[in-house]
Amino acid sequence: MSESTTAPRRVIGVEEHAWTPQLRSALLRWGGDATVNKMSSRGQVNLRLLDVGEERLARMDASGVDMEVLSITTPGTQPLPPQIAVPLAREANDVLADAVRRHPERFAAFATLPVSDPQAAAAELERAVTGLGHVGAMLFPRVGETFLDHVSFRPVFEAAAHLGVPLYIHPAMPPRKLIDAAYSGFDEMTGLLLSTGGWGWHSEAGLATLRLILAGTLDRHPDLRIILGHWGEMLVPFADRADLLSTAAPHLQRRVLEYITGNLAVTAGGLYSHRMLSAAVDVLGPDRVMFGADSPYGAPTAADSQDGRGLGGVDSRGAYGSTGGARAFVDHAPLTEPDRNKLGHLNAERILGLPRTASR
Repeated sequence: MSESTTAPRRVIGVEEHAWTPQLRSALLRWGGDATVNKMSSRGQVNLRLLDVGEERLARMDASGVDMEVLSITTPGTQPLPPQIAVPLAREANDVLADAVRRHPERFAAFATLPVSDPQAAAAELERAVTGLGHVGAMLFPRVGETFLDHVSFRPVFEAAAHLGVPLYIHPAMPPRKLIDAAYSGFDEMTGLLLSTGGWGWHSEAGLATLRLILAGTLDRHPDLRIILGHWGEMLVPFADRADLLSTAAPHLQRRVLEYITGNLAVTAGGLYSHRMLSAAVDVLGPDRVMFGADSPYGAPTAADSQDGRGLGGVDSRGAYGSTGGARAFVDHAPLTEPDRNKLGHLNAERILGLPRTASR
């Protein structure tokens, strides 16, 4: 039998968030947006972001998650000025590394980077990977109003390519001008969700990735792996149409569709949708899809609520199609049994270089 049919099925969550008290305070003072002020910094969500110990492990057990790849929640240190971002990113990466050291079979980590200082961000990525054992880094689409494809940010991508680690591009809020132009005109909650989890977040992340392709990033670094949450942040399901840009980009070495299918991998990002999983597999194949619960924002466990609403305020019963927890989502995925193992743990182990440890 092949390895994929005999390996015990673990469930690895690849988009699972945390932060530190110091970063929370700095974001509230200097760089907070609505996701910080209204979603992350309040009540139970804040407490769960701060916890990388026993309470988190208990929630993982309740949902059937064997390992979490921890990452600093949006917007990381990216909106902060360099003199503040650099030490806070270093401290946050040390905190995540300590959690991994204490529970090496339960946690791994992505680095957070002070991208407002690209050279310092590249140096911190190298320190985090070679010194702390982080498995890559999580970036957000913009620094201020500037997308990641700007020439000034190339040192970060050069460092990731040199180290051979993936970059996870996670959604963040659009700039204020875009929110006012495209996402305003409704009541406060509708406008917030329209600019975040209902649309704007995902458009930002997908567009940032498409711009990286068009800017030649993956020609300069053909082996660089980019990870997107939410089954591809609008870009993967729209891949055939995005390939139209190939006709206007003769400088590229490949068609746009080939970069999408060759360099991208995706996670669930808390969207427990078998329909979206199937669409991602149709575009990327079964070797580029991974699970992610988006803890503590994603679909709830039974202990979280009685009405099916996750901590992020999204109705996970109707929108996601599953309330049985992470393991149930993987176990009942419309895939072959070998491909369920790929979704649950094998792809994450391969793409992130995680140790292959049997499920508990």
